[in-house]
Amino acid sequence: MSDRLNNPPAVGQTINRLRKEKHLTLDQLAAVCGVSKSMLSQIERNETNPTLATVWRLAEALGETIDDIVRGEEPGHSLTVVSGASVPILNDAKGQYSLKVLGPASLVNDMEWYEIDMAAGGKMTSSPHNARTTEHLTVFSGEFEVTAGTEMKAVRAGETARYAADQPHEIRNVGETNGRALLVVLMGKQL
Repeated sequence: MSDRLNNPPAVGQTINRLRKEKHLTLDQLAAVCGVSKSMLSQIERNETNPTLATVWRLAEALGETIDDIVRGEEPGHSLTVVSGASVPILNDAKGQYSLKVLGPASLVNDMEWYEIDMAAGGKMTSSPHNARTTEHLTVFSGEFEVTAGTEMKAVRAGETARYAADQPHEIRNVGETNGRALLVVLMGKQL
């Protein structure tokens, strides 16, 4: 079993460090985030695991993201390596495709990127995203077809399709084998 599974993130240690960096007492942080002083003390000593709701309240109170709290990296780290085992994978209920979430949670409102593995004949249909959102699909293997609004184009290995995603759109694997691609989603960015 990996160390990551045996050793969960040291959320308490990170909260303690951030609280001290911001010169807050346990009482002050408790008042701001609505978590009792005794619970905060237990969390900081890693005697209890906080719920996601509690981590969210603490992140908001400390001016950080949930991702920052969970990762626990100290400022000044300019290089981070994320193990493949910790990358979330979203599987289509029908088994047509899987999306490996490559981007950090902290960027979800600005930019997302995924590795797509799509079965032959599989498709991923999306409703319009926010205004001016664009998608960029780079095909690594296989042959895809992208439909954006009323336009449709074939995209082969080595090619990139760029399209407005603030309209109905679909990615389809029209090849005879599984296809792989990189999908980058830019929120509010025009082509």
